[in-house]
Amino acid sequence: MRPFFLLGFLLSNITATAAIEPISTSIAVGMAAALTGFLATYQNVFYYFHECCRPEWISFNRTGLEVALDQKLFGQHVASRVIQKAVTGFMNNKNPKKSLVLSLHGWTGTGKNLVSQLIAENIYKEGMASSFVHQFVSTAHFPHLSQIENYKSQLQQWIKGNVTNCPHSMFIFDEMDKMHPGLIDCIKPYLDYYEYLDGVSYRQAIFIFLSNAGGEHITQVALDFWKAGRDREGIKLQHLEPALTLSVFNSKQSGLWHTSLIDKNLVDFFIPFLPLEYRHVLLCGMAEMSAKGLVPDQDVVDQMARELVYFPKSDKIFSVNGCKTISGKLDYYT
Repeated sequence: MRPFFLLGFLLSNITATAAIEPISTSIAVGMAAALTGFLATYQNVFYYFHECCRPEWISFNRTGLEVALDQKLFGQHVASRVIQKAVTGFMNNKNPKKSLVLSLHGWTGTGKNLVSQLIAENIYKEGMASSFVHQFVSTAHFPHLSQIENYKSQLQQWIKGNVTNCPHSMFIFDEMDKMHPGLIDCIKPYLDYYEYLDGVSYRQAIFIFLSNAGGEHITQVALDFWKAGRDREGIKLQHLEPALTLSVFNSKQSGLWHTSLIDKNLVDFFIPFLPLEYRHVLLCGMAEMSAKGLVPDQDVVDQMARELVYFPKSDKIFSVNGCKTISGKLDYYT
C-alpha cells in the first residue's frame, strides 16, 4: 500500500471509529501522525542524497569563486575581475531582468574552460557533473550544416525542458568559433528580457560562450603593451571589449557572426583572455604539480616550460598553446 494512500485511509476512518472505539481512534491518530513525520523525513533524506533544484544543491559560494580564480587562473587579471563581479552580482540578485550571458574569448589554453568549471563548482554542489549544468561542443553536437534546422529545434527544446525543470540551469557552448553561423540565434528569446515565455522564466539561467574568435585582436593589444614597455596589468576591459565585440560580430569564422545576440545587446560581457607569457606557464606548472599530488619543483617546471613553443618568432613572448598541454608534459618530465 502506498504511504500517501495509507495516510488518507487512516485519517478518513478516524471520525467513524471515534464514537465506539476511542482507544483505536487514538492509535489511528498516532499512526497517522507518525506516518506524516516519516514522509516528511523521507522527503528530506531524498533531497539530501538525490540532486534537486534546491539550495542544498545550488548555492553560490562567492568566497570560493574568488579564491579559485586567484589560485588557479593565471595571467588573466581582466577576466578574473569581470567574472567575479558579473557572477556575484547576478547570483545575489533575487529578481534579475534577464539571464546572465558571458562570452569568453582568447587563444587556446588561456583559461576559458577552466573558468566555466570554476563558476559551476561554486554554484552547484556537483560542479560540472551537476544535472543542471549542460555543455555543448559545436563540432560534436552540431557538426552538419545540412542539419542546422533540426539542431535549432532540438536546442530550443533542450533549453526549455531543462529550465522548466530547474530555473537555475547553466548552459556552456564551447567552440563557438566552429559553430555554424545562425544556429545560436535560435536561443535569442531565452536570453532576452521577457518575464515569461510559454509560462517559463529564463531569467535565472546562465549562458556561457567559449570562443577563439577575437584572439588576434586580444594578442595584438597585449603585444603593443609589451613593446611600449607598459605593464601588462595596466590592460583594462575598455582597452579590449569594444573592438573585440566588433571583431567577433564581423568574423565569418565565428558562430556569433552577425548574430542578433550581439545586435540586440543580449551578451552582458565580452571577456578577453590574454595570451600567456613564460612566467604564467611556470605558475600553471607549479599548480598542476600540486594538483597531481606532487611536490612542486621549480627546476622540473622550468625545464618543461622551456620546451614549449612561443610567439612571435622574433621575441618568443607568448605560449602558443597557453597552459593547455602542461598536464601531459609534466607526466613526461616527472
